[in-house]
Amino acid sequence: MTEYLSCDRDELHTLFLFEKLSDEQLDWLCREGRVVVVEPGVVFREGDPATCFYVMIDGAIVLSQRVGADDVEVNRSDQPGVYAGAWMAYMGERAPKTYNASLRATVPSRFLELDADVFGQMMREWFPMAIHMLDGMFFGIRDSQAAIGQRERLLALGSLSAGLTHELNNPAAAAVRATASLRERVAGMRHKLALIAKGPYDRATLETLIRLQEDAVERAAKAPTLAPMEASDREDGLADWFDRHNIAGGWDIAPTFVQAGLDVDWLDQVAGTVDTATLEGAVRWLNYSVETELLMSEIEDATARISTLVGAAKQYSQIDRAPYQVIDVHELIDSTLLMLSRKIGDRITVVKDYDRSLPSIPAYAAELNQVWTNLIDNAVAAMDGHGTLTIRTALDNDFLLVEIGDTGTGVPADIRERIFEPFFTTKPVGEGTGLGLDISWRIVVNKHHGDLRVDSVPGDTRFQVRLPLVAPPED
Repeated sequence: MTEYLSCDRDELHTLFLFEKLSDEQLDWLCREGRVVVVEPGVVFREGDPATCFYVMIDGAIVLSQRVGADDVEVNRSDQPGVYAGAWMAYMGERAPKTYNASLRATVPSRFLELDADVFGQMMREWFPMAIHMLDGMFFGIRDSQAAIGQRERLLALGSLSAGLTHELNNPAAAAVRATASLRERVAGMRHKLALIAKGPYDRATLETLIRLQEDAVERAAKAPTLAPMEASDREDGLADWFDRHNIAGGWDIAPTFVQAGLDVDWLDQVAGTVDTATLEGAVRWLNYSVETELLMSEIEDATARISTLVGAAKQYSQIDRAPYQVIDVHELIDSTLLMLSRKIGDRITVVKDYDRSLPSIPAYAAELNQVWTNLIDNAVAAMDGHGTLTIRTALDNDFLLVEIGDTGTGVPADIRERIFEPFFTTKPVGEGTGLGLDISWRIVVNKHHGDLRVDSVPGDTRFQVRLPLVAPPED
């Protein structure tokens, strides 16, 4: 049961918050407020309706905020005059109507307690100029954070778009080149087919050639990729075979047969099937068949690469998907790595240490992709374009752990506590906004009730993201 005591204006006047007030204002506080005695325990909880403003007259308190499933202490004080509670009530409907932290008394304590509406009225009537300045500062900072955060996202999107365009251009150009070559080869095959139809091939010979053609195509589909030296040696052997059999331009067609996995023994089968007069025509017919198959495989590979890139872009942006869904975190990370592949470059080794047995978790997928983007981008910048980027996933009690490590210069100890502050950056002016880690913190901690921390020494920096395996009850 709450105990109420009489209010002493002289005592209130000793508190730093009220030391400049007049006797009339102090009398008003005693009349509209109440002095309460609180036993050790919770005074109010984060997220509850913000009904009162508290000023401690004497005692000791702890202020804490929720991070994931834990309450993290943010302030501890026994100084008379410290305050907490509905201090934003002066903003009316523009302010959140819930407590943004939890307050606990650690010893029996006395508070001046004001109803939120009364406190708001007092602030607006007694300090109108201060209210306007606070409003301007509060909304100015909020709008600045929103604007710069939007710019940060647009810059990231521009960088990702440039990288994606570059990645798409290579397979698209390859497909265009292969298609043009394929058209030429098909035209050549039609011409050779007309010659074969007019040529001195009997039915048995034609059937054998068709079987050889099918065998060549099948071999081409399964042919391994050879080392340059081995491929060169085989091309020399085939070119010599073509010279011995009086087939002109053997050096031009030898690479095609080698790429298709066709060797001298296989060509001997062809030579044993047709006579010398028709051998060259048969070889060139088979060459067109093999080239056509290889070109179709090239087009298939290029279009599959394009499809993979488009799929990664859709996975990254979460187009046509619900904002909050059950996701496989590895799919999100892989899509982000693919989108950032150009920025990562060839001199950074990417190591994936995934625990594939981890369950899917409920999350805001597109926003987590923004977290991975920010952390990977910072890691690449810290390594100055060369080093090892390690991404590890594991189970950590009731959380899924994603650890992004780099071999860069590390985060100095004297700024480690500040890196998650908004607008704090170590990058040169114009290269960083200082909001990447702040945005990541708010996405992981505030939105997902998870945890984001850093462990760093020179050559080994690890950002650890912990996400709950199940959605909190309020979600």
